[in-house]
Amino acid sequence: MDMTSKSRIYLDVCCLNRPFDDQGQDRVRLESEAVLAILGQVQRKECVLINSEVLETEIEENPDSERLGKVQDMLRDASCHVKIGNRESVRAKELGSKGFGSYDAFHVACAESGVADVLLTTDDGFVNAARRYGNLKVRVCNPLRWVAEREE
Repeated sequence: MDMTSKSRIYLDVCCLNRPFDDQGQDRVRLESEAVLAILGQVQRKECVLINSEVLETEIEENPDSERLGKVQDMLRDASCHVKIGNRESVRAKELGSKGFGSYDAFHVACAESGVADVLLTTDDGFVNAARRYGNLKVRVCNPLRWVAEREE
């Protein structure tokens, strides 16, 4: 990987919530560590974090106010913010017709608009839908896998 250009990263809500999930399972713990490592890279300005209007909307639906605040804090180092406009709405509708869930479709649309290199999610269904569709302008990947690939 060319280290002169910073990776542009979009973390979906399940990724942002992962460090606050029950850490009893190895997968959850390892994905949490990967998410925290990525956020550390963002804080050190090694990567660019992309935020979006849809991320903020979905996060605000969390009834646990303590967790909601912690997840919102994780986005404080985002240096790019994507608003939902006509382009994102049209793209999300297209993706929705291809089998993506509503929020997932908007996350892809916003990640594409923010020129993300990767959209990270811990949702296997989302990763599989992206793989099946295959016509995205952003790679959808699990954070643990993405961190492992960068360390190779």
